[in-house]
Amino acid sequence: MKKIAIIGAGISGLFVANLFKENLDYQVTIYEKNTSINLDEGYGIQLSINSIKLLNRIGFNTLESKDRFNPEKIDFYEIKHEKKICDLNISEFNSENCKYTTLKRSKLVEFLKDRLEDNIIKYDHNIEKIEKNNNQIILTFNESIKVICDYLIISDGVFSKGKSLISNNEIKPAYNNSIAIRGNISRKNLHNLNEKNISLFMGHNFHYVIYPINNDNEVSNFIGVLKYKLTANELDNYGLFKEEGFIQGVKDKLQNKISANILDNLNNIKCFPVFVSKGYLKPGNNISLIGDAFFAFPPSFAQGASQSIESGSELFDSIINKKNNFYDDRVVKVKMINNRSKLNQFAFQISNPIIVFFRNFSLKILTKNKKFLENYLGKIYKN
Repeated sequence: MKKIAIIGAGISGLFVANLFKENLDYQVTIYEKNTSINLDEGYGIQLSINSIKLLNRIGFNTLESKDRFNPEKIDFYEIKHEKKICDLNISEFNSENCKYTTLKRSKLVEFLKDRLEDNIIKYDHNIEKIEKNNNQIILTFNESIKVICDYLIISDGVFSKGKSLISNNEIKPAYNNSIAIRGNISRKNLHNLNEKNISLFMGHNFHYVIYPINNDNEVSNFIGVLKYKLTANELDNYGLFKEEGFIQGVKDKLQNKISANILDNLNNIKCFPVFVSKGYLKPGNNISLIGDAFFAFPPSFAQGASQSIESGSELFDSIINKKNNFYDDRVVKVKMINNRSKLNQFAFQISNPIIVFFRNFSLKILTKNKKFLENYLGKIYKN
């Protein structure tokens, strides 16, 4: 029996552990640095059908319908005039048991965690050293705990310590010159929005998205991305972004970028600097990166969680079928999504009125062009 060690109990690590736990040829263990998995209510995520198809392999389709939502369309709005430009029917990519889904991140994490036996996750294990001895990998946690494994899967997020350890250099992601603003809002305060759809508002150096995260018809998720300069000292002080003064300063900057009705009724507001990966790292034999540890995207294509799941599935198939194509295939897919994410953020935050006019005109055409949608979205959703 081959031993598999997974560093990090996020979405990608939990998902790939669920795949391996059903295979008697492998013994899987997750090592998590924190003392527990955070199952706070948290905020929403979007899952396109490429990830839903994979999640259904482990029973996601049995998750109660009240805990998830299946939006029909994406409605595009211009912030300045608060008018709808057009809509994109994402349900056209759906099948009967595989539909575009929004839900609380905590619900997905809880689902993935609850399918694992309690002894699979080892908490309070902070990785300190990764060494190779012939075909075995030796891990050191908390300075003295030694673990030997045959395969190592690193899934500890955008600030991956495991990634730095195997490269023998500290690998830092790049600040994307923007901050994410998360919160939630009562649906009774959302006037003139179709509650069955995702609403995307585009403006000057800022865009935001509102969507339901369950079927209780009470609260919707809010995520905004604002261009924002931060100094090196500010980026090193992560506690800054939790301070009321910083959050109020961000809200002040949004006064002319978002309707007062929405801004005044946002609850549980949190701000996060957006970090993205600068390149790719190809580990040695039997060591792999997945999820944000492999590559972190700008949050403008709603593929972060889906690609964490997809990368876990691809790695699982590669290991059990003894293939060596995981890294090369993943880089091809990641480059495609990263380019689309950067293009989307640019398009969503255009300020020049002439370019805005042509963007809106183009959106009206492209969102109804099946050939374009099959190329731009279908190549991602139908993997």
